[in-house]
Amino acid sequence: LTTTRPSLDEALHAVGHTPLPPYIKHYAGDEELYQTVYSRHESSAAAPTAGLHFTPELIERLRAKGIEWHTVELEVGLDTFRIVDEDDPEKHTIHTEFYTVPQETVDACDAAHARGNRVIAVGTTSVRSLESAYDRELGRLRARNREATSLYILPGYTFGVVDALVTNFHVPRSTLMMLVSAFSTRENIMAAYKHAIESDYRLLSFGDAMFIE
Repeated sequence: LTTTRPSLDEALHAVGHTPLPPYIKHYAGDEELYQTVYSRHESSAAAPTAGLHFTPELIERLRAKGIEWHTVELEVGLDTFRIVDEDDPEKHTIHTEFYTVPQETVDACDAAHARGNRVIAVGTTSVRSLESAYDRELGRLRARNREATSLYILPGYTFGVVDALVTNFHVPRSTLMMLVSAFSTRENIMAAYKHAIESDYRLLSFGDAMFIE
């Protein structure tokens, strides 16, 4: 028996399921909860997990305190879960993803820096999008519309846009661990993980987050 659907999207929704990280087994929760409250398009193979901590109420509380909220897009691929197997991380080939940074977000970041304020990224995906959109020749952020990026951020990288970061505790030997180590230092990140483990913090997608500045 073959059942037809009016569109490919409806067919995918009928037979597909929410893409979850390989370390989440037998998930029985509401799949609608495994995405950010500000998601708009179906194009990623994984949720930007740092954003799972934010509710509409929390975002409004931040705005009430004068904190602006602007968005970017990164079409996260399945390769985000791939572990860095090479002994030399620089030999690892990172996946290519598509990202969008609207002019409104560019203007907001420029205005924040002009006022002496900080640009705080929610999640490593936001960091990759903003840093990929940074034009190092011009020394400024530029709007991008679904451009490809294979930006691989390792310790020693100089950040052009992001001043602080909200992120979860990630899988060891992942490109995400490399990124947060570049943003802080490897020593600081290892100390943070040691504290998290000793204090029974929850790691990975449904775990706790940290604020790095």
